[in-house]
Amino acid sequence: MQRERWQDHYAQGQGFRLLSDSERALLAEHAPVPQGGGRALEVGCGLGELAVHLAGAGYRVDAVDFTGSALDRAREQHAGVEGVRWLHLDVERDDPGVLDQDGYDLITLRLVLPFARDRTRLMRLLGDLLRPGGRIVVITPTVADTPAERRNIALDEDEISLLLQGWEESHRLSADGCAVLILRHPNPSVTTAVEKGPPTGHALTGVLAVVTDDAGRVLLGRTTRGMWELPGGKTAGPESFEAAAVRELAEETGLIAHEADARVLTFLVDDSHGVPRLTAVVRITAHSGTPTVLEPHLFARWEHHELSHLARIGKIFAPAGQALNAVWPGVLPGLPTVHAYPHAVDHPAAPGEPAQAVRLRHAMAEAVIAGGWAPSAPVQEALRSVPRHRFAPEQDMSTAYDDNLAVVTRRDEEGAATSSVSAAWLQADMIEKLRLAPGMRVLEVGSGGYNAALLAHIVGPAGQVVTVDLDPYVVERTRRFTAETGTRGVLALQGEGARGAPEHQPTGGFDAIVVTHECWDVAPAWREQLAEGGRLVLPLSIHGYTRAVVFKRQGEVLRSKGWTYCGFVRDLGSQAHTAQVLVLADGQLQIRCEDGGPLATDGLEAAVAGVRHEEATGVTVGGNESFETLQLYLATRQKGFCRLTLDPSKDTGLAQIPRGNPAAAVVAEGALAYLTHVLVTDSDDPDLRRHEFVVHAFGNQGPMLAQLFAQAVRDWDRTVRDRGYPELFVHPASTSTDGLAAEAVLTKRSSRLVFTWDDKAAPPPGSAPTGQPTGQDLLAAVQPAGTGGPA
Repeated sequence: MQRERWQDHYAQGQGFRLLSDSERALLAEHAPVPQGGGRALEVGCGLGELAVHLAGAGYRVDAVDFTGSALDRAREQHAGVEGVRWLHLDVERDDPGVLDQDGYDLITLRLVLPFARDRTRLMRLLGDLLRPGGRIVVITPTVADTPAERRNIALDEDEISLLLQGWEESHRLSADGCAVLILRHPNPSVTTAVEKGPPTGHALTGVLAVVTDDAGRVLLGRTTRGMWELPGGKTAGPESFEAAAVRELAEETGLIAHEADARVLTFLVDDSHGVPRLTAVVRITAHSGTPTVLEPHLFARWEHHELSHLARIGKIFAPAGQALNAVWPGVLPGLPTVHAYPHAVDHPAAPGEPAQAVRLRHAMAEAVIAGGWAPSAPVQEALRSVPRHRFAPEQDMSTAYDDNLAVVTRRDEEGAATSSVSAAWLQADMIEKLRLAPGMRVLEVGSGGYNAALLAHIVGPAGQVVTVDLDPYVVERTRRFTAETGTRGVLALQGEGARGAPEHQPTGGFDAIVVTHECWDVAPAWREQLAEGGRLVLPLSIHGYTRAVVFKRQGEVLRSKGWTYCGFVRDLGSQAHTAQVLVLADGQLQIRCEDGGPLATDGLEAAVAGVRHEEATGVTVGGNESFETLQLYLATRQKGFCRLTLDPSKDTGLAQIPRGNPAAAVVAEGALAYLTHVLVTDSDDPDLRRHEFVVHAFGNQGPMLAQLFAQAVRDWDRTVRDRGYPELFVHPASTSTDGLAAEAVLTKRSSRLVFTWDDKAAPPPGSAPTGQPTGQDLLAAVQPAGTGGPA
C-alpha cells in the first residue's frame, strides 16, 4: 500500500526532492498572492517545504498529507512558522470536512498526482474547492523525460491532455524537467457517448458490470482509445450473464466477485454501426481486491468516480453510459436512445457511502431539528439515517444535504421543474404532521424516493408505503434508488395521482396520505382512501398562495389541523389548473385569477392609463414579524381577488410592485387596487426596521376600492394578526352552500373550501420555527419569500 510505503519512507529519515528556484519563480509569476492575502491548499505536502514557501509569500496554507511520519517531521522542522495548518488527510479517501469550506485561491500538487489512484475524480473534487479566479498548479514528471523503470512517478501526454481539457484557462510550462500545469476556471466537459469500431459478430451480445467501492463510487476504466468504459465484454458459450460479468471483472481489473452478488438489472437494445446489439447490465454488490490494469493493451488505468461527476467526464462508451443511467436514472442526461428491458428480480442493496455523507447528513438533521421542524424522535432518526444523497446521485454532497434547498431532479422542455427532492425542513414538517407510527400504511402521491424512504423508516418493516407518480421516469428512479439503498416496504406505481392507489388500498383505508406536489384542488380519492381519523397533508394552492395543510378525516369532511408556508412543483395530471390571465398596458401588467369566477375586467385598460390613487393602511410590519396569513385573509375575504405582476423589462413606473413578485389585488367595476409597501423606519437592525402597507388603485372607483382594500388589511391587523391560520373545512363539491358562510367559501372543481376567520382563533403555541416567512425582507410585501424555494 502506498500509504504504508510513504510512512516508512519518512519514518526512516528519508527526504523528498527540494523546491527549486525555477519552481519558486513560476509560482511567484503565475500564482501571486491575492491582494489582502489568500488561502492555499498543498496536497501531498511531505516535509512541508512548499507549504512554508507559500506561507512566506503571504498565503494562509492548509498542508495535507496522508503520511503521519511526514507531518510529524514537518511540524518539528517548521515549528516557528506561522500561517500553516498541518492536516493528516487522504484527499482521495477521507472526509474533506476539515478543509476550508470557503475555498482556496491556490491548490498545489507537486510531484504527487501520478500516485493518485483516481486522479480524474481528485481533480474534479479539487476544482470544486477553488474560489472564483483561483488556480490549481500541478508539477509533475512526464513519461517522455523519465527513465522507463521510474515511469510510475510520471504522467504521459494523454494524461496531461486530459487534465488540460477540463479548464477554461490552462497553461503548460516546464521547470527542471517537469511539466508545470496552471489550471483556472473549471470547465467540466459534458459527457459524450461514443462508439468503438464496428463490432464483430461475436460482440453483438455482451455484458457490463457496474461495481461501486465502499464510498459508493463507480469503477470505470480509461481505455487506450481515450474513453471511459465499464468492466465487461462478450459472453462465452452457455455462460450466464452474471457469470460473464464476474469473469470479465476479474480478467480486466483483478477484482473478485461471486455470482450470488451479481444481478441482471436490465437489457439494453440498440445498434452499433448498423449492427443490432444486446447488452446485459449486471449490478455487482460485493467484491474484494484492488483494481489493477491486467489488459494494458486495452486500458490505461481504473478509477472510481463520484456519481455526481459522471455527466462531466468527457467521452464514454455509449453502452457504458446507458448502463450507468439504468442503475442511476438521471446521472447521464442526453445519451442516445436505447430500448431498456428491466429484469424483474429482487435487486439487492449496494452498500457504501463516504464519511463526508455521514457528517453532512447529521449536520442537515441537526439544522432541521434546531429549526423546530422535527420535534419527534422517529423523524429525527429517519433524517439521520436515510442517505439523501443516494436519491439525488447527480448532485454533489453539499447540495444534496442542504437542509434549506429543494433539489430539482426533472425538468420539462421549457426548463420548469417537474420533480424534485423537497427541502429537508419541509419534508420533516409534513411527515411530522402525519403522526406516523410503526405498522401504518401510507400513500404518497408524487414520487422521487427519498421522502418514501423517510416514511418507510418510520413505519418500519410492519408498515408499507405506496408511492404513485404520473411520470414513468420518476417511478423507475424511485424503484432503482430504493433498491440500491436497501429501502424495504416501498411500492412504487405509475399512475394518475388524483386516483390514489385503489388497488392497493388497505381495509379501512390508508392511515395517512401525503401529496408532494402543489394541488389546486383536493381529489375525492384522497378523502375516500383515507381511513376515518387519518391524516392527509398536501400543498394546497389558494388563489395562487401555497400552504402545506394537514387535514383529519371526519366522515365526508376534511378538517385542517395545521398550516406551513411552502412552495412545490405543480400538478401535471388531471387535477392541473389553468389560471385566467389578463395582460394590460402593453404587457407591463398581468392579472392572474387562480380561483373563483371570471373577473369583471371591462374598462381596466383605460383605468390603468389614468391617475393612480394611494391609500395608507396605517398597518406596519417589522423585520422579524410574520405576516404570511395576510395573503390568505385577503384572498378568501375579498370578492374579485387576483394577483398583479409587473414585467420589469417594460416597467415605466406605472405600478410599484415589490421585486416583481405578484401583489395581492382586487378588481371591481372598471377599477383595480393592489397592495404594496413603503419604508417608514429604516435601521440596520431588522427588529427596528418597519414598513407600512399601502394600497394603490386605478379607475373612477379606485379611491373607494382602495379604501375597502385598506380596511381589509386593518381588519387582518385587528382580528387575525399573530393568531395563526383559520380552520379550513373541505367538503365535497356537491355539498350545499346553505348554512356555510358565503364570504368564506371557495368552490373548486371537486371540493368546497370553507375558511373560518374570527378573533377567537388561538395563537400557535410557542414561537414560530426558524425559517418561517416574516417581514424581515419586505421587498415582497404580499408574496414573502418562502424558506427553501420550490420543493
